[in-house]
Amino acid sequence: MADGEIDAIREMLAAHPRAAELAERRLRLDGLGAQYALPSDVRVEPADADGVPAEWTTTPGADPARVILFLHGGGYVSGSIASHRHMIAQAGRSAGASTLALAYRLAPEHPFPAALEDALAGYRYLLAQGFEPAHIAIAGESAGGGLAVAALVRLRESGMPLPACAWLSSPWVDLENTGVTMDTKAAVDPLISKPYLTELAAIYLQGTDPRTPAASPLHADLRGLPPLLIQVGTAETLLDDAVRLAGRAAAADVRVTLQAWPHMIHAWHLFHPQLEAGRRALAAVGAFVRLATT
Repeated sequence: MADGEIDAIREMLAAHPRAAELAERRLRLDGLGAQYALPSDVRVEPADADGVPAEWTTTPGADPARVILFLHGGGYVSGSIASHRHMIAQAGRSAGASTLALAYRLAPEHPFPAALEDALAGYRYLLAQGFEPAHIAIAGESAGGGLAVAALVRLRESGMPLPACAWLSSPWVDLENTGVTMDTKAAVDPLISKPYLTELAAIYLQGTDPRTPAASPLHADLRGLPPLLIQVGTAETLLDDAVRLAGRAAAADVRVTLQAWPHMIHAWHLFHPQLEAGRRALAAVGAFVRLATT
């Protein structure tokens, strides 16, 4: 049975279609998040994470020793701290942890691998601030989910201590866009299509091979990564990215939990103030992070 709440979200999105110009696209995505006010008990503090603009959010009861490092979605060309602030604050509340969201550099102004460099800088910043790796979770949505996996692989390759776990929301991990659901879910996904993702990949990669593991971590060696929670909606063209990533992680002996949420669309967590499934998904995130970082 379809979810009436997600139908209302679909209607809202249809009333505000994606613009052609990049500047307007960025404003649209920020606006999707800005429509939801932060609860009054959320404390927000800007930060400089080794040269990367960032923002702390903290809720009452958060353990100051535990933190979620968050990488927003937006296809590497849009999205921001503002677009996802209310969502990551709620994830932190559920997990009983502070959150640090990174405003990593965006393409086309800053193509691959600028975003990855910034994600790594953010993690090094947390270590320099005294956070223990065992008390850090890394998280990302969509492009940010792929970026989180790429960062984990790069950290492992460089011999740095890995965070305790990773939460990946609808991760975009195949910039060739070869997943079968690019076609089979095209009619039901209101946000993401194969032509759109192909456009974004070209803007981000600017000539880099899309199979490069640091850009498309579906092709990376995933051995030794920490436990993963992968959440994806069944009404997403990116469904197969999540399924294939879970399979390859499991084949590499990584502990992985894949949650496929019926009828949910891309980025459904963003709409949690009016979407019960969004709240339940974030509660599951909180339980996962609490267990892994305690």
